[in-house]
Amino acid sequence: MPSDRERGGAPLPALAMATTREGHALPVIDLTDPRFAVPEDSAASRALYDAFVEGERQRDRIPRFIMQMMLRSAARKSRLVRTLFTGDASYLDGMTTYVMKLGADQLVPPYDSPMDRRLAASPHVPLMRLRMQLIARLLADGLVGHLAGAAGAPLHLINIGGGPALDSVNALILLRRARADLMRRPVVIHVLDSSRDGPFFGANALEALRADGRPLHGLDVAWERHDYDWNAPAPLAKLVHDLARAGGVIAASSEGALFEYGSDDAIVANLEALRQDGAGVRLVAGSVTRNDETRRRMMEMTRFRLIPRGLEGFTPLATRAGFTIAQVGQAWLSDQVLLRPR
Repeated sequence: MPSDRERGGAPLPALAMATTREGHALPVIDLTDPRFAVPEDSAASRALYDAFVEGERQRDRIPRFIMQMMLRSAARKSRLVRTLFTGDASYLDGMTTYVMKLGADQLVPPYDSPMDRRLAASPHVPLMRLRMQLIARLLADGLVGHLAGAAGAPLHLINIGGGPALDSVNALILLRRARADLMRRPVVIHVLDSSRDGPFFGANALEALRADGRPLHGLDVAWERHDYDWNAPAPLAKLVHDLARAGGVIAASSEGALFEYGSDDAIVANLEALRQDGAGVRLVAGSVTRNDETRRRMMEMTRFRLIPRGLEGFTPLATRAGFTIAQVGQAWLSDQVLLRPR
């Protein structure tokens, strides 16, 4: 289990732990904890990005066949490398993404080999965590006004393709820290995902954070998983319709999922299902893969079918679906957008 660090001479509390479907206990990411928080200022994130770019340039100097041999050797020693570079999946699964976000210092078995730690110490890993942090902050800040105007109404957070959905969970932590008075209401996190692994861990992570002494202790928060394919959004439209009729405040997010892997038509159809002609969600937060040479080179090393639209490619899709981009948070590898229905 990761050792606690000290801040100002006082030891930090032990990290909350939650169990995966495989039975492994992993630390729970609380972005208000200094062990996980990432500086959001542009200089700090740019330094991480520059280090990442330099690493990619150094790897480009290695002949491809030698790099492939190196990766095959590393994959025998690292679950993370094996998933990233030798699998045949077209997307990075939610649990591998989550483990990488833990960072080298917080890795635990079976993800703590020297090669795992080396990969998790890469500069792009804090940028992945920054992506989640920005999504959580966009959600939390964007919801304050809506919750203040709907005292006691249930809050529904819909997470599309979110795996463990820790962006939604951390949005609740940020909301409670900023405006505890607004959290005196039932909350439901709806995780729409075809996999069971990420949502299973996410449900356990939520319960760990609701334990005595943890940041969500005492809150009325429920967790629901919905089997979902974003290419067939009718169940999403029905869910939003039913929740809206019941009078809840609805917000949605998709971190590292729909806006990065989905087709143009899927993005528009899901946003339309969320909007419900203005009667659905109050806001949507999501990450959009940047369209630059470094990101494209990184994608070539894996089989993941990310679509690097950039804001220039995503904005027309949001407009078609009846949304405007109200705010953008930059993590260099991706842009995090806050959408509001027109």
